[in-house]
Amino acid sequence: MAIGEVTVIPVGTGSTSLSGYVAEMQRVLQTVEGITYELTSMGTIIEGPVARILAAVEALHESPFTAGALRVSTSLKIDDRRDKPSTSRSKLESVERKLLGE
Repeated sequence: MAIGEVTVIPVGTGSTSLSGYVAEMQRVLQTVEGITYELTSMGTIIEGPVARILAAVEALHESPFTAGALRVSTSLKIDDRRDKPSTSRSKLESVERKLLGE
């Protein structure tokens, strides 16, 4: 399973507030099968097969256009580890163990 981090920024919306767009994008993610996701303060973490992550990102990228934005900037990072199972939570737990000296 891969882990993706995506940030979608509608540009030229006439307001500095983007939370309405973010809320709608979270609704869009609810319709994408085969992924899990977590909203963070700076983007969204998506876990699943790469093809499903990319499908989710495409849906997220289109969402602000549907809501009236005329320009959208999307950034995506993918961590695709294939030697062992990995999740966003397991990556954090690994760092936490090292901080405790394990």
